[in-house]
Amino acid sequence: MTEEDKKLLSTFEARFRHLLYKYQQLKQKNGELKDSIRKKDKAIEEMQSNYHNLETKYTNLKLAKIISINDNEARDTKQRLSKLVREVDKCIALLNS
Repeated sequence: MTEEDKKLLSTFEARFRHLLYKYQQLKQKNGELKDSIRKKDKAIEEMQSNYHNLETKYTNLKLAKIISINDNEARDTKQRLSKLVREVDKCIALLNS
């Protein structure tokens, strides 16, 4: 092997080691990014679940509000009808007198 071949081989080994080093760095970075993606996916799933729970609670609250309004309206309507019936009874009593 000549001196020039040794020099080329040495240069090749240095570049190859550098390439392996870069590969290891990128492999580590890729693993970190995959972990980050997994964590963010898990956080997104939790937020979606929380969103659906809150949406269900909101729908139930709206229904409860509608029912409570209808109960109050029904009570008011009954009171008005009772008042009208009493007035009609008074009018009939006055006509019979």
